[in-house]
Amino acid sequence: MDIIGTLRSLKAGEDLLSPKRKRELDERGFTVYDGLIDGAWLESLRLRFEELCEAEGPGAGIEVHQETGTRRLSDLANKGAVFDRVYTHPVLLASVYHVLDRDFRLSSLNASDALPGEGHQALHADWRSDYDGRFHVCSSVWLQDDFTNETGCTRLVPGTHRGPRPSQVLEDTEAPHPQEEHLIAPAGTMAVFNNHLWHAGTCNRSSAKRRAIHCYFTAREHPKQTNQREYSRYETWNRISLAARYILGVDLT
Repeated sequence: MDIIGTLRSLKAGEDLLSPKRKRELDERGFTVYDGLIDGAWLESLRLRFEELCEAEGPGAGIEVHQETGTRRLSDLANKGAVFDRVYTHPVLLASVYHVLDRDFRLSSLNASDALPGEGHQALHADWRSDYDGRFHVCSSVWLQDDFTNETGCTRLVPGTHRGPRPSQVLEDTEAPHPQEEHLIAPAGTMAVFNNHLWHAGTCNRSSAKRRAIHCYFTAREHPKQTNQREYSRYETWNRISLAARYILGVDLT
């Protein structure tokens, strides 16, 4: 199994991407897919999110990251079949391959819910060095609730994925950027963005939930945020396809 065979098996060919989508990923660094999560799946994702938060309690998210003021979950690839469709979604995988242009695997599958009055982040890029002519990481955010100006959302600065990191050129990475765009979108939306792009969360100024899944990929030569071989459960490995195992990096080859 290799990435080409994996994508073919999952019907994730680049023909799924229109010229407009490819142009947005190339030039702006992100693209937004409306209504990708159907209603029944959305409700199942919400239900599982709440079940896991209750079951894991204070330890929720500890496999990767815990954050004051935010409910976080980690290692979702091993926490329910409802998440299998996220990291194997053909449109997502086709988009990631277009950005990275080489073999890749899942780095982590996490979720978050910024509580009221929380969620503001400094602009940042999720790669440790400046653009070197290749992209190394690509992510997606799956909206389980509406992202509005009141609940807060992801802010992105188009076109910044081919330059330095924001901390190197901005006096105040916490401040609004004059070119930033806000991901204002309804629940069920999925956005793919190049993780070299400047981005951040904004404050939830409402009393509503702002649940989202974060599905993050890296070129295969790099370490993963969540080592799936360490956390992999037998029921997960037994349930998923060979192609899904390759994406997780738990295949036997």
